[in-house]
Formats: sequence, structure tokens, C-alpha cells
Amino acid sequence: MEDESRDCSGVIPLTLKIFQTTGKLMKKIVFLLIVVLFIMSASLNVFASSGISGANAVIEQAVETGAEHPLPPAYMVLPFILLLLAIATGPLFYHHFWEKHYPKISALLGTITVLYYLIVLHDPRSLLHTFAEYLSFIALLASLFIASGGILIKFDKKATPLLNVAILLIGAVIANVIGTTGASMLLIRPFMKINQHRIKPYQIIFFIFVVSNIGGALTPIGDPPLFLGFLRGVEFFWFVQHIWYIWLPTVLAVVAVFYFVDSRNKDGEDVENSYTGKIEFHGLKNVGFLLIILISVFIDPAVMNWVPSLAPLPFGIREIIMFSVCYLSYKMADKENLVANEFNFEPIKEVAYLFIGIFATMIPALQLIAHEANLMGDQLNAGIFYWATGSLSAFLDNAPTYLNFLSAQMGKFGLDINVKDQVHQLSIDFPLYLQSISVAAVFFGAMTYIGNGPNFMVKSIAESSGIKMPSFFAYLFKYAIPILLPIFTIVWLIWYYGKG
Repeated sequence: MEDESRDCSGVIPLTLKIFQTTGKLMKKIVFLLIVVLFIMSASLNVFASSGISGANAVIEQAVETGAEHPLPPAYMVLPFILLLLAIATGPLFYHHFWEKHYPKISALLGTITVLYYLIVLHDPRSLLHTFAEYLSFIALLASLFIASGGILIKFDKKATPLLNVAILLIGAVIANVIGTTGASMLLIRPFMKINQHRIKPYQIIFFIFVVSNIGGALTPIGDPPLFLGFLRGVEFFWFVQHIWYIWLPTVLAVVAVFYFVDSRNKDGEDVENSYTGKIEFHGLKNVGFLLIILISVFIDPAVMNWVPSLAPLPFGIREIIMFSVCYLSYKMADKENLVANEFNFEPIKEVAYLFIGIFATMIPALQLIAHEANLMGDQLNAGIFYWATGSLSAFLDNAPTYLNFLSAQMGKFGLDINVKDQVHQLSIDFPLYLQSISVAAVFFGAMTYIGNGPNFMVKSIAESSGIKMPSFFAYLFKYAIPILLPIFTIVWLIWYYGKG
């Protein structure tokens, strides 16, 4: 036994030493790969022929089925599965090791996929598309996170279940105006502060359910999949016209469960404070930056013809504006607001490190799904589209997942996803089908921490404030499946079962 314990005690320091030694090497490899991608982006005019910006070029890739390059083998999904398992088990079973080395693990697994595509498949285009999508993703998240950090909202009110319900409902509505990410970043800090004497992890989880996901199902601004549908030819107000009567009872059902749970929370009742009932708002400069971000979402050649494309670069004017807002909104923010919000960069750093690995490793999964969806499109009805889009959106990026199944729907009815008029025709002639994937892509993003970008951001902000959030599996099995899945099943039974 002593020999075994000596062996074990020797293995752990050795493992740590290996990671520390290879850490700098991994950073150099990742940096080199990014440089290579930029060089290829400049030398291979891969985006110019599409007539759209690099940031939106992923739209084209999402609906390609491997005609130009062979599909990856199924085993190349393993790096993605391993990364998901690491995200799920790391904070739970090897917390300190994970906290220190998660960037290296994410980079290592992502590098495996990148090298396979470069060396074996000779397919740099898929990597460039994904790199462009990642830049667009992180530009939006980082700019909203930093700009909202300079906005201080103070509720001088006693925290009650009804007040919390009101905040969640307000968040669900404004998620359709400033996006689920914008609403989440704006409201999560005041939501935590007002509940500081009775804060529990479940409150943050319901915030993720309602504000970070389900709330944003009514407009293309609300969630990225709907925005891509809008770019493809779906009218801006089609979503609110065809989804509001599903959105409203779903939001109310989730909020009703929250009210029942929150009413049982008696913490903080013995705290005696006097409240003025005032709501204070500080940081108008940063509200201006939020508006700039919101407007910049539409500054894209695919939306406005006069906007110049920066192809073959993997980013556009939109991303330049957003990254500029990151710098300016932080430098110009009132320091008192940043301090009061306990602002730091750790949450966005964690998201940036983990999601570069997620974006890279999920390329094979998305391509295989796109291939199968197009092959099986004729056999799928609205209910199957609902469950297929939803279940995959919970674990993969819901934007390309949405487009893959939109492409399958178009093929089912003999239409072309690349023709805007035909996408519009689908929305008019077969609204049930388009509705099924639109609802599922947005709603099911709440099922896991990685289902939608704001989920992980909210989790990281809560943890940086000292709230012990549940692990990946605990979130899924303790909250998402028992609370959301029955509600989503009722949505299916009422609107999609046996239809189409």
C-alpha cells in the first residue's frame, strides 16, 4: 500500500509538471495555427466568391455537405466528446487542476481537429469558416460583457419571489430587443445583488433558462439562429407572428415553476434593512456603447449592400466595431460602476478559451449532421425536426444546427436555401416546419451550459461572485431535464405531434 501511495503521489506532480512544461508549447502551437489560418485566409480567396463578409461566411459552410472535401470519419467527433466530458467533470472531480489547465486542454483538443483538417483532409476552408464564426461570436460576447460592466443598476427593494419574477419577465422581453446576451449581461449583476441575502444557484439557473435562452425567440435580434434565418430570407416580424403564442405560455410556465421554488426560500428574512423603493441607473455612456453594438449587428454586406466586405479576411467591419467597443467602453466607463459591479475579465477569458476549443472540435460533428440531415430530409416531419434540432442545439452551436435543418427542410420541398425568395416561400407555405426548428434551436439552448453563449457567461459571472454553481451534469440532470424537458414535451404535443 505504501508503494502504491508513493506511486500515486509521484504521478500527480509528474502530470502537473508535464502540463506546465507543455503549456508554453501549446500556446505557441495555437498561435502558429492562427497565423497559418490568417495567411491562408489572405492567400486563398475563399470568401470573395460568396460576396459576403468573412464573419458570415460560416452560413455557406453550414449548408455544404462535403462535395468539395470528404466527410470526416465518425471517430473525429471524439475530441469534441472529450472536451464536453472535461467541462462536465473538471470542476467537479479535479477542480484545482482544471482551473489551472483548462485553456491547455481546450487548445490541445482543438489542435487535434485543426491538424486533421489541414494534414489529412486538406480542408482549410472549413477551418477558416469556423474561425470567422468564432471571431464574430467572441466579438459580440466580449463587447456586450464589457459594455454592460460599466452600467450599474441598483434596486433598493426587498428581494421577493414576485420581484424576481418581474425581473425575469422584463429580461425575457428585452432579450428580443438587445439579444439574449445583452439582456443577460445587463441584468445578471443587479439580479444577484438584489438577492444577495438569499442567493441560491437555482436563481441563476432559472435566469439562464428565461433571460439567456427562451426569452429571445421573438426576433432575429434575440438569438443567432433566428438572425441567420433572417439573413436567408425570413421576414423580420415572421418570428413574433408565428412564435409568440408558443413563447408566452412557455415563459410563463418556467417562471411559474421558479415562483414556486423561490417562495420556499426563506433565507434573508431575518435581515432588517430599510428600503426606499428607488431604482437607480448609472452609466449612460455605456448604454450608448450597447446601442452601437446593437446597430453594428446589422452592419454587414448580407444585410446592407453598401457595407464593404473585408474578404478574404475572416472578419468584417462589424467585428472591428465590436472589438473597438471592448476597449473604449472599458476605458471610458466610470470606475465606481466597475467596482460596484465587481467587474473583472475572468468570465470572458474562460468563455474565450473554452469556446475556441468547442468551435474547433465540433466541426466534424456539424458536417456529419449536415450530411445526414440532407439525406433524410424527406423522412422528417415537423415533430422530428423539432426534437432533432432541439437535442443537437443543446450540445452544439445552435446557429449552424438551425441552418443544417433549415437546409434539410428546403430540400424536402424542392427549394434552395441559397435563394432568399425560396426561403421566404418556405415561411409562407410551410410555416409549421420553419417554426419547429426556430422554437427548438432557441428553447433547447437552455438545456446545458454550452447550449448558448450567454449560459456560460452567466455561470462564470456568478462563480466569480462566490456563488457555487452546479456542475455540467448537475445542471442537466437536476434542473434542465426535470424542469424544461416536460415543458418542451408539452410544446411538442400541442403544436407538433402528428403534424406535418
